[in-house]
Amino acid sequence: AASMTVPTVTIVLRKGYGLGAQAMAAGSFRAPLATLAWPTGEFGGMGLEGAVRLGYRRELDAVADPERRAALEAELIDRMYAHGTAINMATHLEIDDVIDPAETRSVIAKLLRSSPVVSWRDGPRRPMIDPW
Repeated sequence: AASMTVPTVTIVLRKGYGLGAQAMAAGSFRAPLATLAWPTGEFGGMGLEGAVRLGYRRELDAVADPERRAALEAELIDRMYAHGTAINMATHLEIDDVIDPAETRSVIAKLLRSSPVVSWRDGPRRPMIDPW
């Protein structure tokens, strides 16, 4: 993807976690013409349940009662989901917009029509690494 000269658009439908999501977005959420999400999109550095279990391990281990620990874990996971919603990410300018799924085709067409024409002849080619 780093060698592409065609315009790209990233649309997160469900989960956009970690470096894998950024790799699928042409290397960065800032690389495409636009990074968009459907309202169902979720974002985070890793799966949110795992992030809570790792990031709040001390707090969770400090609670001896298993029921209270499970309630605290559920509360922390809910808080992480609230912070990782597509709407919240767009509010903090991490992605460009949250779109109605029914408008996906028209939004992509509009972005592609407005993108500049780039030819590989316009500048030096980026080196391509073929891992296969």
